[in-house]
Amino acid sequence: MSTINIVGLGPGDPELITRKAWALLTGAPEVRVRTLHHPAVPVLARHTQIKSYDYLYEQHHDFDSVYAAIAGDIVARAERGQDVVYAVPGDPGVAEATTQAIRRLASDRSISCAVHPGVSFIEPTFAALGEDPIRGVEFVDATTLAHAHHPPGSPQHGLLVAQLYSRYLASDVKLTLMNAYPDEHPVTLVSGAGTPDLRLKTLPLYELDRHDVFGDMTTLWVPPLARPGGYDALQEVIAHLRAPDGCPWDREQTHESLRPYLLEETYEVLEALDRDDAAALAEELGDLLIQVALHVQIATEEGAFKLPDVIGHVVEKLIRRHPHVFADVQVADAEEVTRNWEAIKEQERQQARTEGETTRATLLDGIPRALPALALAQSYVERLHRVGYPLPAAHPLDERELGQRLLALVEEAQAAGLNAEAALRQTCAALRRRLRAVEAAAPEASLLDLERSRQRELWLAHPLWSDSPSAQPDS
Repeated sequence: MSTINIVGLGPGDPELITRKAWALLTGAPEVRVRTLHHPAVPVLARHTQIKSYDYLYEQHHDFDSVYAAIAGDIVARAERGQDVVYAVPGDPGVAEATTQAIRRLASDRSISCAVHPGVSFIEPTFAALGEDPIRGVEFVDATTLAHAHHPPGSPQHGLLVAQLYSRYLASDVKLTLMNAYPDEHPVTLVSGAGTPDLRLKTLPLYELDRHDVFGDMTTLWVPPLARPGGYDALQEVIAHLRAPDGCPWDREQTHESLRPYLLEETYEVLEALDRDDAAALAEELGDLLIQVALHVQIATEEGAFKLPDVIGHVVEKLIRRHPHVFADVQVADAEEVTRNWEAIKEQERQQARTEGETTRATLLDGIPRALPALALAQSYVERLHRVGYPLPAAHPLDERELGQRLLALVEEAQAAGLNAEAALRQTCAALRRRLRAVEAAAPEASLLDLERSRQRELWLAHPLWSDSPSAQPDS
């Protein structure tokens, strides 16, 4: 039975090829290489015949197609009874997509495939940098990073960006990195690691694409930020504070005891927004994150959920509710986006009912009833307007005039001995009951699916107060 042997050519210097790899390479009558662009290939060519797949890069429009074509040819040769030696730069098990493609296809065809480890670009790169990769370093391919909108991992760990082969690619990589790192953050370009032509160039991040030092053997080192900059650093501090050797106050906190602090920090964020104070906003958002981290840590200790559950849920929800971004749905404008959003949420509610989960009863669920009454009323009216809720005819009104009217109503309430907050909250409860009555009158479909005229007809048939307000419980 034929065998496919995948071996590494090392990072560049032929002396870094392993003894086992050299024996396989020089003992084969023919070696197929992914590319001729490697310093060890001319030396190897003195000992065996070399066949390259460089031509496939000209025939295909993307790397995945190239790698699939290489895998197909290698496996086809093995199926014809040939033993195949296939050589790639570095270590075949590190940052080498063709290795994985060949292994999968060979497994499907029941063909023996052996991958022989070698020296990758990683070892000489870190030797040149004087860094130890065990200290939390993360790795990413430059093309993958260029297609992202935010860099992976935590900026408190070093990041090694492999295969930064062009200035154009470096420009896209720079933009992605700038979503987490300061413009002046020092980065280092490493070219020719593992060869006599080693070069290092340290420069500010914003200058990354202003130099022409890129090629097949160029790697970018992004050192960690000087101060903690990842969410995991915050969660570590909070977990420590909650640990037996932590802070007595933090250990005593519960979800319930933290409620007032969560509310207070939220209002401080709003105040910073009102002042248009960027420095204060950064600080207050951090204080709000403390509350999030505390609640997550408490839930983790109680076995209710962990941080990945929180983040995974919200990421999946955002992707699901934006099919016009992450799928093939076409939208004309923001209004259509909003309609799609509500329709998707309704589908989620129906699915929850089908699966027997606790589900929200009305279109208004998801709006916290603990909101201040005015914010609650505004959220209710905004959402109900999407399903035909009747609004008065619009007329010119600015914020100053609106504020004066609201203040006048508060003054009237004070003069009458009434609590304006409580009165509006009671009316919001009545509005919620009104929606339930409207929904019950159309059991055959969601309000979102009804014609506008039918929606308005249902609203008019169910007045806000069908009985004495005091007789209606909040529900």
